Amino acid sequence: MKRLWKPAVITLLLVIGATLWVFGDKIQRLRWATSLFSGAEQYEQFSSIPELLPTSKLEPAAEPFIWPEGKMISLPDTFDHSGRAIRVAEFLAETDTSALLLIKDGEIRSENYYLTGGKDVQWISFSVAKSFISALVGIAVSEGHIKSIEEPASAYLPELAGSGYEGVRIKDILQMSSGASWNEDYSDFDSDINRMGRVFALGGSLDEFITTLSRDFDPGTYNRYNSTDTQVLGRLLVATTGRSISEYMTEKLWHPIGAEAPGYWILDNYGMEMAFAGYNATARDYAKLGFLYLNDGNWFGQQVIDAEWVRASLTADAPHLEPGDNPASNNVFGYGFQWWLFDGDDEDYSAIGVYNQFIYVNPAERVVIVKLSANSDYGMTQDESSYREEETLSLFRELLGTVERDDG
Repeated sequence: MKRLWKPAVITLLLVIGATLWVFGDKIQRLRWATSLFSGAEQYEQFSSIPELLPTSKLEPAAEPFIWPEGKMISLPDTFDHSGRAIRVAEFLAETDTSALLLIKDGEIRSENYYLTGGKDVQWISFSVAKSFISALVGIAVSEGHIKSIEEPASAYLPELAGSGYEGVRIKDILQMSSGASWNEDYSDFDSDINRMGRVFALGGSLDEFITTLSRDFDPGTYNRYNSTDTQVLGRLLVATTGRSISEYMTEKLWHPIGAEAPGYWILDNYGMEMAFAGYNATARDYAKLGFLYLNDGNWFGQQVIDAEWVRASLTADAPHLEPGDNPASNNVFGYGFQWWLFDGDDEDYSAIGVYNQFIYVNPAERVVIVKLSANSDYGMTQDESSYREEETLSLFRELLGTVERDDG
């Protein structure tokens, strides 16, 4: 028996080693995916996604744009939300903030990093990625790869036949109004969003997943947030441009806005980008998308995105897209082409990702704010008590006042 002990152990170790070699990436992805929306701290993982998951790399621009620094402001002590004074430092800590960057008139006026964040740290954007995909769709339309967003996506993607997306206009998909069946309850293990996460984690195809949804509503009648809508748009980009999202974005968007650091797209096992949530970049480079939209798609004289597309992207052009208490929407915020729209005269808007990622733009004040976070409470409830997105909007509006007061 003793003679068999060493060979048995060696065999077991070889089996374990071979298993990890073959399935190690899937095990790591599954471990990461199942840790989400569990209350686990995430700031160490969110700052190191390219080390944890398969990614493509978008090289920085040959001539990067470096934000000039203006007169720096101090963060306020408190901000008001629904008549309640909230301490800024406590709010930033409670939401596990890694970066808070404010740019006004093209100059950095406040830049703060915490936890694992930093000026050169790429951070996962989650659904902020959706606004990048929207920009790329706009570019593809202007270049003639997509004839019109009035066309159905299935005209370009025949594999959508028989699914909830058959015959659905590209515009309705852009506006999260596809009508496809969906449950984005992060706390529900069996929800569609978690089901899609497991497909990715286990090495499945995101392209195949988009064909599995059925139809719940008539397209263009109800605004229901659906991450698969954006994945369809990503597949549409690949099909119409003949290039990967990473390649197309590098040439058409990432380099033209002067990215100063690499960006990374998470990939599935088949090389398809996780279009709905998988982009990683620095706070300074995220701010450049906001500044591009602030200037109607023009980057210091170069029209990167058609101005008409930018304006359409930021317009709630149907009743179900309007912000506020809206019976035809499951969101308090309004919606454009993969951008969130807010009430108020400033016509401010934002890209928003889970765990409190933001690219916020205020046209009236010429301000862009980026907040990157790892709010470990996010998704533990299906309301503002863990989302804290409305509170964040109140913080941003307080920061606008702080800059205005500082400028006299």
